Amino acid sequence: MAGIQQVSLSSCEKPMPVIGMGTSSYPPADLETAKTAILEAIKSGYRHFDTAFAYGSEKPLGEAIAEALRLGLIKSRDELFITTKLWCSFAQRDQIVPSCKMSLENLKLDYVDLYLIHWPVRLSEMIQKTPVVKEIIHPLDVKGVWEGMEECKDLGLTKAIGVSNFSCKKLEEVLSVAKIPPAINQVEMNPVWQQKQLREFCKTKGIHITAYSPLGANNTKWGDNRIIESEVLADIAKAREKTTAQVALRWAYEQGVSLVTKSYNKERMKENLQIFDWSLTGEELDKIANLPQRKGVTLASILGPHDLVLQLDAERGRASAILLSRFGVRTITCHASPHA
Repeated sequence: MAGIQQVSLSSCEKPMPVIGMGTSSYPPADLETAKTAILEAIKSGYRHFDTAFAYGSEKPLGEAIAEALRLGLIKSRDELFITTKLWCSFAQRDQIVPSCKMSLENLKLDYVDLYLIHWPVRLSEMIQKTPVVKEIIHPLDVKGVWEGMEECKDLGLTKAIGVSNFSCKKLEEVLSVAKIPPAINQVEMNPVWQQKQLREFCKTKGIHITAYSPLGANNTKWGDNRIIESEVLADIAKAREKTTAQVALRWAYEQGVSLVTKSYNKERMKENLQIFDWSLTGEELDKIANLPQRKGVTLASILGPHDLVLQLDAERGRASAILLSRFGVRTITCHASPHA
């Protein structure tokens, strides 16, 4: 098996492994299950782990890292690339640094390698269940929040900063005020939601894309089986003697993005890393390029179909515009132009 490739990020000296293990699960895994899976992933060769305050997986990840060091699976914490995310309930200027420190306490780490704004919206309360009432949903203070993210980097709490689920429009807002531009935009991306416009926009701005749900997030509240059951992908997999998942992951890698995928199955963990010593043909890439497109993850499916939430979803993709139209809200188109 070829080693995991790495990618260089803007404003970050440490390269990032292009495949990371995601730790979000629905319903959430218990601490011991998550910890055991992370240890298995380290044994399998994973060195990039993606978590978030909202996932409830920071503590088991931190315990797994400590255990991996104790067992000698890794020699130093520096061998790992750890990403976590600022939750919407802490998305205001004076709460950014304390929130990052809280995540570090959960992880039992002195720093993370990457700290992301999870969603471009603020919630004025902590939430225990979804959907939420519209009164607690507010626009993001982009300038203030990004200043807080930059302070986290200046303080050494994180090596790099970025965003997640940001549209071209929201990225422009960040770039207009940023002293340190976002290194990454982590978004849903896979063969049935290819994000071509957003990828082109980010390329012009030097922002790296990380794909989450590269296999469609089947067996989650928001995902489906369109990728695993795709006849096009299955036919390619059969011809190449690969799994459908490997074809989907290889496709993402060939688009120049990194990716975060989750499996607690030991064999699938290993299979998901076996994508670097082969490539897709031009004909295969053309077939995948022509797959029908539909977004899987919407903020409305999490917080509820409130006007601000629906508008943010519309900015993030045309599939959500269909949902918006049901509520009579005008859509905004995302263009790849630097002046979108």
